[in-house]
Amino acid sequence: MPTEEIRVSGTVQGVGFRPTVYRLAKACGLRGDVCNDGQGVLIRVSGSEEAITEFVARLQTECPPLARINQLTRIIYENELKFDDFVISPSVSNAIKTEITPDAATCRQCQQEIFDPFSRFYRYPFTNCTHCGPRLSIIRAIPYDRCNTSMSAFAMCPECAKEYHDVENRRFHAQPVACHACGPTAWLERADGKPVTASMFSMLDDVDAVCTLLQKGEIVAIKGLGGIHLACDATQEATVQKLRQRKRRYHKPFALMARDIEIIEQYCTINAKEKELLTSPAAPIVLLQVKGRKGDRENLFTPNSLDIASSVAPGQNTLGFMLAYTPLHHFILRRMNRPIILTSGNLADEPQCIDNDEVREKLGTIANYFLFHNREIINRVDDSVVRVVGDKVQTIRRARGYAPSAISLPPGFHNLPQILAMGSELKNTFCLLREGEAILSQHLGDLENAAAFNAYQETLNLYLNLFEHQPEVIAIDKHPEYLSSKLGKELTDINQIKTYSIQHHHAHIAACMAENGIPLDSPPVLGIALDGLGYGDDGTLWGGEFLLADYRKFKRLATFKPVAMVGGKQAIYQPWRNTYTQLISANLWDDCQQQYADLEIVKFLNKKPLKLLNQLIEKGINSPPASSVGRLFDAVAAAIGICPDECSYEGQAAIAMEAIVDVSSLNNHKETLIYPFSFSFSDSIYCIDPRPMWQALLNDLQQQIPQPVIAAKFHKGLANAIVEMVKHLCQENLISQVALTGGVFQNCILLEQVTKGLQILGIKVLTHSLVPANDGGLSLGQAVIAAAQLIHEC
Repeated sequence: MPTEEIRVSGTVQGVGFRPTVYRLAKACGLRGDVCNDGQGVLIRVSGSEEAITEFVARLQTECPPLARINQLTRIIYENELKFDDFVISPSVSNAIKTEITPDAATCRQCQQEIFDPFSRFYRYPFTNCTHCGPRLSIIRAIPYDRCNTSMSAFAMCPECAKEYHDVENRRFHAQPVACHACGPTAWLERADGKPVTASMFSMLDDVDAVCTLLQKGEIVAIKGLGGIHLACDATQEATVQKLRQRKRRYHKPFALMARDIEIIEQYCTINAKEKELLTSPAAPIVLLQVKGRKGDRENLFTPNSLDIASSVAPGQNTLGFMLAYTPLHHFILRRMNRPIILTSGNLADEPQCIDNDEVREKLGTIANYFLFHNREIINRVDDSVVRVVGDKVQTIRRARGYAPSAISLPPGFHNLPQILAMGSELKNTFCLLREGEAILSQHLGDLENAAAFNAYQETLNLYLNLFEHQPEVIAIDKHPEYLSSKLGKELTDINQIKTYSIQHHHAHIAACMAENGIPLDSPPVLGIALDGLGYGDDGTLWGGEFLLADYRKFKRLATFKPVAMVGGKQAIYQPWRNTYTQLISANLWDDCQQQYADLEIVKFLNKKPLKLLNQLIEKGINSPPASSVGRLFDAVAAAIGICPDECSYEGQAAIAMEAIVDVSSLNNHKETLIYPFSFSFSDSIYCIDPRPMWQALLNDLQQQIPQPVIAAKFHKGLANAIVEMVKHLCQENLISQVALTGGVFQNCILLEQVTKGLQILGIKVLTHSLVPANDGGLSLGQAVIAAAQLIHEC
């Protein structure tokens, strides 16, 4: 009777895969065994050839909900092995090649149990099974067994142990399985240290009491799945403002959580794709259109009959909503008929707190109460953020629910040495490359903050240990001052391995190519990388680039006209600086003093220390030229009166301008509703010059054209200029594919307008979905470029 060894790799541990194997093997009349090991799942079966073939087919079609088979290989044994039955064998420790499953939202069956008074899991806030619950956030090592997680501190009671060992049970080998009798517990504390008395609330338990606290206008720090969140009632303006002041997050939108879809639908329109994302196991924050006419400034997010606080998302026409994704959240929201804010538990720019003592120390001046539990969070995992553009998902922040799922690499990226890519300075992720797949870390934030950089190093060490990853090559960004690049160089010096310095925008384009499955040896694509800035090959700052690129190399074909970023980093947070330097660069400042002196922006700029700025520009002091489209957006926004003086986060002005775009002007194809840009060719490179746009914009301001119309004309004009440049470059270089990447392409209007224009020309457009277009996807691009260059050298 034939005997086969079947090796399955992918997301196959901690997801109920072995019970499925057991059930199918029994159904097919097979004997043998199955076990977890460092490479995935190993199955040995003995039976008829037909039965084994049926078993393999059913294994792929009846995969558990959270499982993903990347590869299945079969080897026929020459000699038959003797098995009496089919059994599940203990895990085997060997070289780590398997994946770690992302944390998953509470499944429907567990939701039913926690609200069923006759279930032993009734109102237990840490209920889970093989289809849901913590994974990445609690794991210390692979294989994914209880002893390698923070659940090792909790010995299973007899009932949990019985379910854990029952192959027919949904909790068979669910490593975090627990109940009231044996598992983690949650409790409420006051931030001032005074005791919490039951008589204060008369609620079911401490978790239920949190709902009452939120309804009363309190701010509560809640220990969740991958970190601490700060929560308050999203309908109480005074409380939301208090949270902003205490957290020092003055304008950036807050994320919202709701009990169910029906509550979200009171505030936002939701299409089928967005609903699917909200209710998926990943349960990300989904950016949704606020009800009201898009482009009508009066219908931006302001108080209405539903009484949601206007300061939740100032200057936005979208809201970031997620559904309850743990039993703890379900209990808190059971009696909550309105949304709550659920934002990262930290001070501005610091990493999210994960430890109870850290919360008492750092968040005691922000929250009034703490809801703690005693299950240790091993790995900090923030909430993911996505949106739907057209019919495609766009990932903005890849974290809980998605990381660290491996991304399969295109043909040509196999049989490589292990590679580590360090990522960028902002919105950092790092990437481990191995055997045809990329493992991207969760979002780690901005490394400029010392605490965030320390957390980055801790997470990197954890991943290297978890995956037994020993990089033979390290890829870094070319910017000499990025902390991630400096750390990468230190690691290469210590370990005596090779370093590849990767140009920022080339990495953006390569990331887009890789996630779209472009093979290693494909012809070059035209990559359009628009962002805030990145270090260019010529030592200047780039941010509006047209690169003819493959994975190994690139050629810069076109750019936007470089303009001084006077004050350096200050220009990111003071948009007026960009407006002024754009007008100077366009030789329009003298005209502003004569023809446009009555404009608000001109009056505003004349109050600034322009003499000093002129000296800085003339002498080249802290005023690096940058071709940044991100700063162009800021300049236009400030010119029309949006955040001209100060921004509290990068891109605030540009995002607010996108929110007010007038839809009717956007859909009107009259040339008078499109701002013009000019083109030039010098030093073997084309250049897009916004000077004509500025002239037309100043005229519109003088004629008091409404902000939303000007915003629409700018978006259309910029998109039109990009499409025209692509048309010319594609004809000149025989290009058939264009990759759109960089943080600026998170602007839905620009992305849709450019995509539509290119598709009309018959050009295939590559965009991001699996990884962010912003710097959160940069490490993937760094890794594949390093791999391609290494292969080329060999």
